[in-house]
Amino acid sequence: MPDPSDSMANALYYGDNLEVLRYSIASESVDLVYLDPPFNSNASYNVLFRSPAGAGSQAQIEAFKDTWQWGMEAESAFDEVLRSGNTSAADLLVAIRRFLGESDLMAYLAMMTVRLLELRRVLKPAGSMYLHCDPTASHYLKTVLDAVFGADRFQNEIIWKRTSSANNPRRWGPVHDVILFYTKSASFTWNRGLQDLDAGHVAAKYTNRDERGAYALSDLTATGTRSGDSGMTWRAFDPTPLGRHWAAPGEALRACGGEPGMTTQEKLDLLDAHGFIYWPAQRARSVGFPRFKRYLAAGQAIQDVIDDIPPINSQARERLGYPTQKPVALLERIIAASSNPGGLVLDPFCGCGTTIHAAQKLGRRWAGIDITHLAISLIERRLKDAFPGIAYAVHGTPTDMDGARDLARRDKYQFQWWAVSLIDAQPFGGKRKGADGGIDGLIYFRTGPRTTERAIVSVKGGAVGVPMIRDLKGVLDRERAPIGVFLTLEPPTRPMEAEAAAAGYHTQDGRQYPRVQIITVAQALSGAKPAIPLVDTGAAFKRAPREESGGQGGLEI
Repeated sequence: MPDPSDSMANALYYGDNLEVLRYSIASESVDLVYLDPPFNSNASYNVLFRSPAGAGSQAQIEAFKDTWQWGMEAESAFDEVLRSGNTSAADLLVAIRRFLGESDLMAYLAMMTVRLLELRRVLKPAGSMYLHCDPTASHYLKTVLDAVFGADRFQNEIIWKRTSSANNPRRWGPVHDVILFYTKSASFTWNRGLQDLDAGHVAAKYTNRDERGAYALSDLTATGTRSGDSGMTWRAFDPTPLGRHWAAPGEALRACGGEPGMTTQEKLDLLDAHGFIYWPAQRARSVGFPRFKRYLAAGQAIQDVIDDIPPINSQARERLGYPTQKPVALLERIIAASSNPGGLVLDPFCGCGTTIHAAQKLGRRWAGIDITHLAISLIERRLKDAFPGIAYAVHGTPTDMDGARDLARRDKYQFQWWAVSLIDAQPFGGKRKGADGGIDGLIYFRTGPRTTERAIVSVKGGAVGVPMIRDLKGVLDRERAPIGVFLTLEPPTRPMEAEAAAAGYHTQDGRQYPRVQIITVAQALSGAKPAIPLVDTGAAFKRAPREESGGQGGLEI
């Protein structure tokens, strides 16, 4: 039978993730879900775009506003959970609503719960889910996850130290995020990973050496008494009076050829025969207990406190300017642990695409969903930069004029962000009325070895006329910009073309470039670009570092 995940592999989806999950993601098709749904009560998240003129002139766009308010959408999500058939989730939300009322947090939990039910549906039986959140809502989300997945499917609360320090004069410095790890069943994919040992710990503990190398001494016993063979006397040593029992380390046993079903005495004898037990010179009762030789390995098993993956600092090569961007290394650790090469990784809040980047790098298939065209454009640029020639599909973004007109009718700003991406321009301005000053996009280009100019892009999704060309010329004069691009959904009139031609030319390196250029969306969909000299392609979206691994192939949009 064909794998239902094949049709979803390496695909970006624009739209509400609830709708995409329901109508585009098949049941039991996903191996791993990672999601980082923002919640920090009324926070606005802005994307910073690099400007060649320096940090002081960086443009800023509101990528999304983290404002969760109780309204019809939240009420509908709450009702859907009640009708879902998951009585645990329904009862929990009813109880939480009694406590929180119709608050922003309650709206967030209702809309998250209905999505978590869908995410559980799309997971394979051996699948896993990691939900990344901050302490503001992590305790509520854990109870929701217990209801959706079952409390017995909780595996770990992972702590990631997301910043080195935080100075708060009235409380402990908040420096960590929480990642909740759940599985769909008791049998799930797990690949044991290693992380580097702390250098100070190695120097302090691994002070002994034999023919195998450096080793530390650790207990052969564990706390608690046992009535079975792990509580027996071995070689005249009885751990029971000390409130302990024998505990033979499994990894060393496997290295010695240990087999399932061995008794505790057989395990200890085997470890001793292979030189894994240290015998102190004094062997009196309760004194000089034998100890286990723990040899220095390549690393230790990954732990649920992650303090060895730093956040993305302002100078990091991978920093793209997206507000909630996480380090690729963090996602690599999660993906490597809970999926296998070729598995399908889903991120339903994919933002700037770190999950997708890490999945591609590690040889996994992937699917990402986001509700803004700005995010989809960022991810496309990131993928092309990091994995030249990568093949992927984009669903939900316009591919023809009918789709473009529909988007322009539904959302003016999403249309603008999508349209400027067609001509590789940097989006400019947010959703505040009048914030753009007639500028919807920017294209930076070089006029000399150390000088950069910008072309102004104006996007129109409705009826057009000559006054709009005059307005663009006025913006060029005001901004002292040498080139303007008028990107229009509707065809220009001949008087508009004449008005544009009257603006004259920008001359550079002996070549003339029309000062005002008109490009239709239809032309842009066919690959047309403005005539601009020496475009600085790294300025529109900060370039992601090129990766050496990852699938190759022709681009499919």
